Amino acid sequence: MPKLIETPTVIKAAGNKPKRIEEFVGHVNTGSSEISVAKMTSPQGWVEPGQAPEFMEITYVISGELHVEHNGGTLQVKSGQTVISEPNEWVRYSTPSEGGAEYIAICLPAFSPDSVNRDL
Repeated sequence: MPKLIETPTVIKAAGNKPKRIEEFVGHVNTGSSEISVAKMTSPQGWVEPGQAPEFMEITYVISGELHVEHNGGTLQVKSGQTVISEPNEWVRYSTPSEGGAEYIAICLPAFSPDSVNRDL
C-alpha cells in the first residue's frame, strides 16, 4: 500500500552557515536505510566540510546554483540540472552565488552521519 509522507523532519546541517534540511524519507523521518530523500535550502556563502560518503548521492537543483568541488575540479550545477557523486568519491558542496540554492538530495543507501565520512 502506498505510504503518504505528510511532513518532513528538519535536521541540523553541517557547514559554516545555517542550512535547512527537510528529510522526507530516510533514517530519521521514515526509518528507511535503503534510500533518503531530502530538500535542502542553503544560503549564499554556505560551505560544508569535504566528505567521501559511502553512498551514491543524486542532487537535483531546483533553484540557484550548487557548487560541487571534487578531486578533478569544481562543477557548477544550475537550476534544472543534476549531479551524481559515486560512493567513496570526495566532494564538497557549497552555495557561493547570490540567493543560495534549493535542491533535492537522494542518497542510496540512505544518508547517515556514520557513513558520510566528513573531513576532520
